[in-house]
Amino acid sequence: MAPTPPRHSDFHHANIQHPAKVWVIAEIGVNHDGSVARATELIHAAAKAGAHAVKFQLFRPDRLLSAQAQLAQYQKSQTSPTPPQNPRSLLAKLTLTPDDLQPLRDATQAAGMAFVVTPFSLEDVADLKSLDIDAVKIASPDAVNLPLLEATAQLNKPLWISTGTCDLNELDAAAKLVQQTNGALFQCVSAYPTPDASAALGGVIALKNRFPELRIGYSDHTADQDTGALAVAAGACVLEKHLTHDPTAPGPDHAVSLDPAALGHYIAAAKRAAVRLGPLTKICQPLETDVRKVSRQSLCLTRDLPAGHRLTPADLTIKRPGTGLPAAALTATLGRTLKRAVTRDNLLHEADLAPQT
Repeated sequence: MAPTPPRHSDFHHANIQHPAKVWVIAEIGVNHDGSVARATELIHAAAKAGAHAVKFQLFRPDRLLSAQAQLAQYQKSQTSPTPPQNPRSLLAKLTLTPDDLQPLRDATQAAGMAFVVTPFSLEDVADLKSLDIDAVKIASPDAVNLPLLEATAQLNKPLWISTGTCDLNELDAAAKLVQQTNGALFQCVSAYPTPDASAALGGVIALKNRFPELRIGYSDHTADQDTGALAVAAGACVLEKHLTHDPTAPGPDHAVSLDPAALGHYIAAAKRAAVRLGPLTKICQPLETDVRKVSRQSLCLTRDLPAGHRLTPADLTIKRPGTGLPAAALTATLGRTLKRAVTRDNLLHEADLAPQT
């Protein structure tokens, strides 16, 4: 049985910064191929896999694309056997309207997941006001699109921003809005699919160091099931991964996506990684206390000594367990006087020593 995701209303209030937790957004994106029915099927598949949210895109080609717009290389190569002639013809087949998104929002929230939408134009933001979305996701190329960022921030929803194509010094404005909206900043590589050597999980660490007050996530464009777990180990507390009905289907994003079964493995691995990462500190855990007590070493007498004896190096050795004066106290203990007699092979305790003058 798949784990029950948290209620969608908890999505932006929950403490996902907790190191033992990780949130996974199943990006359906345009993998619905323009079909509301297929999108609904993918929503249910995401819930079964254990996702906490699904993400869709809201765009209109005439709003987004100028006369000079071009196809990216991956869009040409992954839409065979009939490659689109231009970006508008490609996106026209993958468009969902606000009216289409409303029943998808209802299905998502009924399944206990958050409903996240990516707008691409200022007019799209106005359309989002009529949808009860749980968060806004900004695509990587728009991480520096300040008018779009400022408009989406006015929706008073968490702002989740991917940072593919960006240098670290370009992200201060985006980070400020993320903080204001209780959102997240995602390390991302805008290559579809992203090869192992370019996955750049170190970017998660770089973002955490630059913006320690923010939640940091990883938007995963690799084709592998283990990258999310590795991103969690690097410090990501939110993951985004594409979901499809068929990775071999023609379309711009199918090849970089996981099918439902693979997404389930991906999420399970990420959750195990989060548990194994544990608290972002270094302490002696309760389950270590027994080993600590019996395996650490203490100062121990090499011979029987009477009360009033002043300790010399020949009087002391170091042995287990760690319940006496610690080994690190050896130098400080030399020259001190015994308050009472102590016999050979017994640990030395502070109570055995006369007060220091």
